[in-house]
Amino acid sequence: MIPISDDNPVRRTPYVNIVFIVACVGIFLWQLGLDEPDFNRSIATLAFTPAHFFGGEFSTLEGSAWSWATLATSMFLHGGLLHLGGNMLYLWIFGNNIEDATGHFLYFLFYFICGVAAALSEGVLNAGSQIPMVGASGAISGVLAAYLLIYPRARVTVIVPLGILLYPMKISALYVIGFWFLVQIFQAVMADPNEPGVAWWAHLGGFGAGLILAPLFSRIPLFGRRRAGPWG
Repeated sequence: MIPISDDNPVRRTPYVNIVFIVACVGIFLWQLGLDEPDFNRSIATLAFTPAHFFGGEFSTLEGSAWSWATLATSMFLHGGLLHLGGNMLYLWIFGNNIEDATGHFLYFLFYFICGVAAALSEGVLNAGSQIPMVGASGAISGVLAAYLLIYPRARVTVIVPLGILLYPMKISALYVIGFWFLVQIFQAVMADPNEPGVAWWAHLGGFGAGLILAPLFSRIPLFGRRRAGPWG
């Protein structure tokens, strides 16, 4: 099922969330304008590569300081339009409420800490990997964890594929994010760490960071906003 909106209004404009989305889209458009050598160079320079970080193997820039910087720069790169579109859809739906619950500055910190935790989680498990990691998925996983804790019964509109039909329905965030989490666990266990693909352990690492940080950063009590209904 694919979430497309929620019914959880916010009290303040989510400036930080909007900046994150604009930055990701802008950097993606910038990369589209690069020729192949420059595009490959941008990935080698800005993506997080576990072997470079843990093994000191630097492909384009010297020194450990830059390898730390890639923990942040990698969050704004994406491997394709579907990768970007899926991440930005989730961030648009769920990120504004977490910024509303934490405030602008704490949301900024929350997002980056979750993203860093996500990259390190994948990196620790595959420290020798030469495969560059890109994407905002790890940070967004932390956002989903916070949403689950703070707004478990908020109503989320999802699209459920039924054959050739796309059926919209509203269910609680508990089921939407819970289903997403189970998929991440299954995929992480089944994935081959030596093959390029989705960094599933990064998703779980970001989610775990979000579970830990949400109670500390949120100005709204856990389970503070409830939406009653037949699905929870």
